[in-house]
Amino acid sequence: MSSQVDSKPEPQTSHDMPGWKRRVTVFLVGQTITTFGSFLVQYAIMWHLTLTTKSGLVLALAAVFGFLPQAIVSIFAGVWADRVNRKMMIIVSDSVIALATLILAVFMMSGVEDLWLIFLIMAVRSIGAGVQMPAISALVPQIVPTDKLLTVNGINSSISSSLQLLAPVAAAGVYSTMSLSAILFIDVVTAVIGLSLLATVAVPTLARVASEDKPSYFADLKEGMAYIFSNQLVRWVMAIFAIIFLLIVAPSNLSPLMIARTFGGEVWMLTVLELSFGVGMLIGGALIAVFAKKIDRIGMIIGSSILFGILATAMGFTTNLILFFALFFVVGIAVPAFSTSAMTLLQETVEPERQGRVFGFLGIVMAVAMPLGMSILGPLADVVSVEILLIVTGIATVVIAVVAVLLPAGRRAMAAAHASTGVKS
Repeated sequence: MSSQVDSKPEPQTSHDMPGWKRRVTVFLVGQTITTFGSFLVQYAIMWHLTLTTKSGLVLALAAVFGFLPQAIVSIFAGVWADRVNRKMMIIVSDSVIALATLILAVFMMSGVEDLWLIFLIMAVRSIGAGVQMPAISALVPQIVPTDKLLTVNGINSSISSSLQLLAPVAAAGVYSTMSLSAILFIDVVTAVIGLSLLATVAVPTLARVASEDKPSYFADLKEGMAYIFSNQLVRWVMAIFAIIFLLIVAPSNLSPLMIARTFGGEVWMLTVLELSFGVGMLIGGALIAVFAKKIDRIGMIIGSSILFGILATAMGFTTNLILFFALFFVVGIAVPAFSTSAMTLLQETVEPERQGRVFGFLGIVMAVAMPLGMSILGPLADVVSVEILLIVTGIATVVIAVVAVLLPAGRRAMAAAHASTGVKS
């Protein structure tokens, strides 16, 4: 198999997909509702663990149980997404997540709040997320015209960011006045509403899925892995994601711990931290949507990666809470620039029949890198300060990102990306 970008998917214009706006709108509304519930649970559980234990080890374990199962199941989910109905994959996985969340809510109402139970449910939710991620990412190009992908992804990023503004406030209100179990029940209700909307969205069935003459599961898995490792652009994007999730996302998750230790453990501080990040992501996503036609995908990926490292280093040096919030705000702006550009680049250049496996492997990369980083940095945070960890990982990110661009493999990947998107290098 060639190491170059394989045959580029045939672009689908707006004229080729009548009614796409209505389908995309219903899909985004449904995803918005379910994501809101998931964000509530995410914030509430992490705050609960942070404020009740103040332990870096506990947060590291939470990261492992929250992400490692996703990595394991993604090995299989990516292949499934290229073999079965992607919409049904999303519906089934989200239903399992809702059921697990309901079980945790019932136990907590009964007074059972053991860490093992919380970690178990986090693992089940992680498995569901691992099944969903490649299915959702591969489904989007089926209902969105190719020339509108970056715009829609930018809008979706802004919606997600808006939820990151609303969810912390809502979670803080419910968590401080009621209980964690109340937030869990809210998540179950939002999942039911979101899934009901998704069920009404018509998604074209890929010829490969409908065909009875498909390769065996393991043949599909082998072919997908061979494609990922031989395609220089896909391989390079995977490496960049691994670097960012290992050296930036992991230590960033220790920021609440840094605030609790350095500035105080009040809930409003954690809320403002998430709000500043959410506002930044909202603005970043909106800018991506507005300037989609002018954006160089690969240039944005590289620039935002270097910026992440600079910001992490600055966060480690600051002793002013307001400045820390401001830096986290800028990190939020950079997130859509990185993630939306990378996801769109893969959607534009990978054939629809392979996107499930590609996004499944991307899910593995993200889900492994994050807990791996936390398994090292979490315990270290109980020995050295979070500030030192941010400085070291920030500097390392800048150095590695620059080297990745200068290496021959990096230059070839950039040339391939520019060729596939029609941008001059």
